[in-house]
Amino acid sequence: MSKKTDLSRRRFMGAAAGTLLGASALSSLNLNAAPVKNQPKIDPQAFSSNLLETDVLVIGGGMAGLFAAVKAHDAGARVLIVSKGRLGSSGLTPFAKGIFSYDPATANMSIDEFVAKVSESSLGSSNPVFTRQLAEYSKARVEELKSWGFFDSALYNNSFMRPIEARGIPLHERIMITHLLKEQGRVVGASGFSLDDNRILHFRAKTVVLCTGSGGFKSSGFPLCDLTHDGTVMAYKIGAKVTGKEWNDGHPASAVNSGSCYDNWHGQVEEKPNITSVDIHHDLGVDMNYTAYVLGPSSQGMGPPGGPAGKGPGERSDGPPSMEQVSGGPYVPEAFRRAGGPPPMPPQQSGFLAGLFGDKKPSGPPGMQGPKVGGSSAGMAIHKSEGLVPVDETGLSTVPGLYAAGDALGSYMSGGIYTQIGSSLAGSAVQGAIAGEAAAKASQKAMAVELPASKLAAVEEEILAPLQRERGYSPAWVTQVLQSVMIPNFVLYIKKERLMQAALAYVEELREHHVPMLLADDRHKLRLAHETENMIITAEMKMRASLMRKESRCSHYRLDYPEVDDVNWRAWINIWQDEKGQMQLEKQPFGTWPV
Repeated sequence: MSKKTDLSRRRFMGAAAGTLLGASALSSLNLNAAPVKNQPKIDPQAFSSNLLETDVLVIGGGMAGLFAAVKAHDAGARVLIVSKGRLGSSGLTPFAKGIFSYDPATANMSIDEFVAKVSESSLGSSNPVFTRQLAEYSKARVEELKSWGFFDSALYNNSFMRPIEARGIPLHERIMITHLLKEQGRVVGASGFSLDDNRILHFRAKTVVLCTGSGGFKSSGFPLCDLTHDGTVMAYKIGAKVTGKEWNDGHPASAVNSGSCYDNWHGQVEEKPNITSVDIHHDLGVDMNYTAYVLGPSSQGMGPPGGPAGKGPGERSDGPPSMEQVSGGPYVPEAFRRAGGPPPMPPQQSGFLAGLFGDKKPSGPPGMQGPKVGGSSAGMAIHKSEGLVPVDETGLSTVPGLYAAGDALGSYMSGGIYTQIGSSLAGSAVQGAIAGEAAAKASQKAMAVELPASKLAAVEEEILAPLQRERGYSPAWVTQVLQSVMIPNFVLYIKKERLMQAALAYVEELREHHVPMLLADDRHKLRLAHETENMIITAEMKMRASLMRKESRCSHYRLDYPEVDDVNWRAWINIWQDEKGQMQLEKQPFGTWPV
């Protein structure tokens, strides 16, 4: 169960303001900004509304959404896709250039061995049901992608459009869905608005498949700025359980050019997707962040502040201990020994898991040169470790009729750490196909439910509220404050209760006072207002789940609880909203299935 912070918000905000905000180097922000007067460039009364009907509504235009729509159609359902961006060209899908394919004829281990190794690497946090799905169906999905021309170009839109156009599946792009509609205890559709003209769209459906991806806090260095956990938050608001918010993705970025994701990660700007085979690692954890925290920025090739004299930005200090020494070996810096802390990261937390997989070296981004540190994807958890809680192997959520797939589904396919290069894209394809087919079959038994006019009117009022407020705060300013609170390494990655409580107090203030005062003067700002609210709710989830898990495991590291605690914490953390609108948390022991 969630608890109020023990200390008052005023005390935490007063004590932590200088530390949290000053360390974020956001001194240029006017953090005492007063509400400003809104001057809308468009008339909220000019919006028209349309109602569209289908059997299966797929929300999201990435890899999971593509396969969900195709397989739902092939199972005999009427299908409609709606996406905030362009099919195959937004979200994380175009960033992924490797896709995993398990071929039993050439694999160096059986499926049973693969599932066991993933569980071992993830310290038991993976869900073997979804790990097995990945191995069993990835090759078939890759073969279909080949037939659509997926591997012929670095751009995915053309290949994605081929099966959609061949089937005549209606596609609505640049529509931001803001609400899931629930009637008679089940999901019955969704609502949102166009980014290009003054339209509100309502979709009535018998089943809905969320393929909305994950999200972050719009940090630099990773193509995550159009993903803000929209689907997860919408589902949370209608009663769905959410999981995995304490895990942290550790995609690194170059200290020299953090905004160039393809140069940093792939070594070239345009790279065609490739197929990867079985090669289990223990990746994207907090190792680099831990090293930078305990040894200073120069240990990761980052210059002042805190670096030795004479070293400029991007220059390494001479002879820093290796990451193996800091995170898993016997080396402890002399200063730490004298001070009695901080302790070295426990061996079981090392991203290298020395000896577990023989002489293999930790995998890393090909072409990634020079100093680097995780955090460019701040706000996102490990792929497939966060999202809606599934109640069965099809991705059905705790709300009847609502399915999820890909990074919108908390499947724990590889647990709280990334274990197989290319598995994220393959997992989205596999899960999307399974969820789409299941949603189609479920829609055949479901009765269409009328959407009450009063409910639609209330939804429209909520969608347009930022345009109609006379005074308030710009979403860009509120987002910058949120980033300054959440992104620091010593809040999001190297976790301590005192600082997380302080960050939570800030986040609660943003949710309680600033979200109801978010302003928009055009459709772009209207989108930003809704995205900012979603990021704030996500931030609260991350802090509460991180506070609750009093241990260190995989990509979750507590400096005050540095050891793995298998007695108390072999469990996933689920979050839901109670009847009073309060955030609640619970444990679900690993391996319990279904929920």
